Amino acid sequence: MGSPSQPDIKGRFAINVIENSRNELLLLKRHVNTEIGPGLWGFSAGHVETNETPEQCSQRELIEELGNNLDLRFLKQFGPFMDRYYGGHYELYLYHFAWLGGSISLNHEHTKFIWVSKEEFHSYPVVDGIDEDIFYLNIWPSKYLNQKKLP
Repeated sequence: MGSPSQPDIKGRFAINVIENSRNELLLLKRHVNTEIGPGLWGFSAGHVETNETPEQCSQRELIEELGNNLDLRFLKQFGPFMDRYYGGHYELYLYHFAWLGGSISLNHEHTKFIWVSKEEFHSYPVVDGIDEDIFYLNIWPSKYLNQKKLP
């Protein structure tokens, strides 16, 4: 059983944040039947499976959720850190990529995608934790994020 310094980890997740040359981020609209954030906008992400590293999960999720015609450049990683919105039992790993080109083919988990600027971001209903992810990766100034959702 976990203690305050060693929480019970119920799962680990890799989260992919993709930024284009216009400083816009790729948001995916989650299907209404998804468990986390149904109908909300979020990033490509997924559960780290047994015998899989977070880096391997990141790569797998990119292909599963966005297709295999992606040209990305890895920029940086942040984590692990514990979630703040789902009980504090999930270990999160953030991966920041630059979009160099390609095409996006969404899987069944998502219904739409959009490139959103920091000025437009506040008008999209996003999954809890998205503002925090952008903050931790230091992509946009925090004034563009929901201050109530920041650490």
